[in-house]
Amino acid sequence: MKHMKVGGLMTDNVVSAVPATSFRDVAKLLAEHGISGVPIVDDDDHVVGVVSESDLLARHELTARDLMTVPAVTVHAEETVADAARLMVRRGVERLPVVDEEERLVGIVTRRDLLCVYLRPDSEIRRRLREDVLTDAMSLPGYAVDVHVLDGVVTLGGRVRRRSQALMLVGLAERVDGVVAVVDRLSFHENDTRLTSPARTHHDVS
Repeated sequence: MKHMKVGGLMTDNVVSAVPATSFRDVAKLLAEHGISGVPIVDDDDHVVGVVSESDLLARHELTARDLMTVPAVTVHAEETVADAARLMVRRGVERLPVVDEEERLVGIVTRRDLLCVYLRPDSEIRRRLREDVLTDAMSLPGYAVDVHVLDGVVTLGGRVRRRSQALMLVGLAERVDGVVAVVDRLSFHENDTRLTSPARTHHDVS
């Protein structure tokens, strides 16, 4: 199943600084470019740290080397948007320098960039569910399940053959880019799994 990658959202014209950059020059970069932080790179473009507005406010007249947060939290361009979002939340950062296979800086992605994924049109989400999930991942015809999408909330209805298919379908739908939540209204003919879950007792077993 296709997932949007960080490389498709990142800004590749990155404003960066070097460890020797002065406090004043870092502040000037943030102000001139309207950004809230800059990655700090060494001579080989490897990210060695990040300086944010909060770092500047806490100290005065230092260099980027003294101000930067280390180690830098980075992400690779081929990682999914969902993984990048989880990393941001887990590490409590608002931006991630994007690096290539050799850990060199190639871009930067912010929380605002990642939130754009959730502005994906409902019609596009519905199409991805039918093509990527039903047809490609589960080898089911696109009409096998009723798919409704409103403001990113997906409602799945209808009947599938096995309970395992219903479980898989909901799980895959939750991973589609732009999906906010999944409402499960699926039923099934055959319970082919011994797993039980109170949240799924509404399923109709014939």
